[in-house]
Amino acid sequence: MRRPVALRLQAALGTLALAAATGVVLAMPEAAAAAGGATGYATQNGGTTGGAGGQTVRATTGTAIHQALCGRADSATPITIEVEGTINHGNTSKVSGDSCSTAADKIELKQISNVTIVGVGSGAVFDQLGIHIRESSNIIIQNVTVRNVKKSGSPTSNGGDAIGMESDVRNVWVDHTTLEASGGESAGYDGLFDMKDNTQYVTLSYSVLRNSGRGGLIGSSESDVSNGYVTFHHNKYENIDSRTPLLRGGTSHIYNNHYVSLNESGINSRAGAKAKVDNNYFEDSKDVLGTFYTDQAGYWQVSGNIFDNVTWSEPGEDTNPAGPDPKSNTTVSIPYSYGLDAASCVPAVVNATAGANKGLKVSDGSCTPQNPDPSPDPTDPDPTDPTEPSPDPTDPPSGTNLSVGAGADGSSKASGTSYGNVRDGDMGTYWSPAGTTGSVSIKWSSPTTVSKVAIREAAGSAGAIGSYRLVDHGTGAVLATGSGAGVISFPAVSLTKITFEITGASGTPKVAEFETYAG
Repeated sequence: MRRPVALRLQAALGTLALAAATGVVLAMPEAAAAAGGATGYATQNGGTTGGAGGQTVRATTGTAIHQALCGRADSATPITIEVEGTINHGNTSKVSGDSCSTAADKIELKQISNVTIVGVGSGAVFDQLGIHIRESSNIIIQNVTVRNVKKSGSPTSNGGDAIGMESDVRNVWVDHTTLEASGGESAGYDGLFDMKDNTQYVTLSYSVLRNSGRGGLIGSSESDVSNGYVTFHHNKYENIDSRTPLLRGGTSHIYNNHYVSLNESGINSRAGAKAKVDNNYFEDSKDVLGTFYTDQAGYWQVSGNIFDNVTWSEPGEDTNPAGPDPKSNTTVSIPYSYGLDAASCVPAVVNATAGANKGLKVSDGSCTPQNPDPSPDPTDPDPTDPTEPSPDPTDPPSGTNLSVGAGADGSSKASGTSYGNVRDGDMGTYWSPAGTTGSVSIKWSSPTTVSKVAIREAAGSAGAIGSYRLVDHGTGAVLATGSGAGVISFPAVSLTKITFEITGASGTPKVAEFETYAG
């Protein structure tokens, strides 16, 4: 089950500069807190602006953060707190005042609004000290690391949550953070990103969550269903046992995330929750989507996801995995504008952008490597020019078809078809996507040099394939673009997986053979 279309992220970040190093990201200047604005559900309900328009102060201790909150004219006075250094129990004391309600064992954002906390300089690390948001609204947390927060053992903080929200919280944007633990509940850790007791309009973006038993939850119990409207995009979940996230009631939008080594379960939709799950990349994981550990069903709408070495449990009384061929069982309407990276690009894009101290880089919506100057060279052919000739199906490559004996997978396939049909040398069998667009891949166990591909359509479907992209799965690099089936030539490249993405079609395409050649 593998990838589909590449759409462009909206041009909301026009002032940013292209990053030359990776070519798939845009760079934001350090300490430009919330530049470009919030995304996802945090844009709804009046939006999330944090401390914009207010005073900016610098803090190097937890006590200084609390002092900044308590020194405001009132609890709603906007403020941006730039944090540098390590914040820990030793330098975090309770501070009192009319505009704050703080505690010594955590960074407490309680009964306040209009606050931005952003890491600057050499970085901000909250070491064994969690961030607690309670009865608050319009909060931005950006470019910080929160690590090893415990609920048991010593020291404890914030109930074991790296970032936790509860009790009538509204409009929170958490962006470019690194949230990590060093084990599961038995080692004293709880969730990395938890929301409960009527928390709504939250976005978690461009963040890394890793090495924890629990990624996070929405709703503390099957009866705590007043939470929701949460967006998760361009995050990396790595070495997590479960809850990526756990959803109890409410609505979530989960797109362009990279999931690696989910050991027990992943997105767990329960108790009537609805999740729209778009263009994510799931890798080396188990039960990445479904309803688990309960008989109270949740729901999902899926499209464009890639499942790479994912295993699935058999259905049971309290186990309802969405796979091995995930299908939608609900529809979810998204009220805001957004764009999608192709799922095949997600590992490379997320690796280059997600987490603290990445320069607040974001996706530019393209898998194609870009130069620092994005202006096109007028002498170069336009790969999207409809006058560009399609590959010539009458020009058969010479040599051995490397696809025979290789592996194959792809995006969701039409009923009765198989990925393996594209590499069996039989024009009478074929793979077809579940819709009009989709992708199919050829893969090898070791690097293989390829410079030509031949795409053969099944009898009766000639001309159905419209626009396409040919992608190096490992790097996300686009090897060729064009339209129609036939022979595609490109500079020789060594790779372990190559993907043919159908991004436009008339009717339902049928790929009989996906041939690959060294020269």
